[in-house]
Amino acid sequence: MNSAEPQWLTDDEQHTWRAYLHATTLLEDHLDRQLQRDAKMPHVYFGLLVTLSEAPRRRLRMTELAIRSKITRSRLSHAVARLEKNGWVTREDCPSDKRGQFAVLTDEGLAVLRRTAPGHVATVRQALFERLTPEQQKSLGEIMRIVAEGLQPKEAGADLPWLR
Repeated sequence: MNSAEPQWLTDDEQHTWRAYLHATTLLEDHLDRQLQRDAKMPHVYFGLLVTLSEAPRRRLRMTELAIRSKITRSRLSHAVARLEKNGWVTREDCPSDKRGQFAVLTDEGLAVLRRTAPGHVATVRQALFERLTPEQQKSLGEIMRIVAEGLQPKEAGADLPWLR
């Protein structure tokens, strides 16, 4: 049993950590509200549509989509069911694996994404980038890449260009 005293955060580290948590919570809420208002979908659904739009033939195996989106297969299944109901995604059986399925972005889903993306980008720009100097933006990108590289499983991050 380890009886060593935990290495608590310093006051400065605690302030930085709490500021990070507060800012990311506020930012996620801000983005969710914009997407609910403009497209009647939460931010996580928008992320699924973006991920599918960037995939070859706008399709990914459900397992791969869950890994890339950092959500459980159960949560993904529920999300895809909602996206299917809207006509934005369909599921197709995998011919090489009878248990596997693909999520496929429909033309209607791509159209919703194209309509919604400009407002989303404007919201991201206003909420984040317009508040930072170019040097701060660069530093933030470098810091987030370092954190992501330390946490992202190598195989899952191999095709994520923003980690390069």
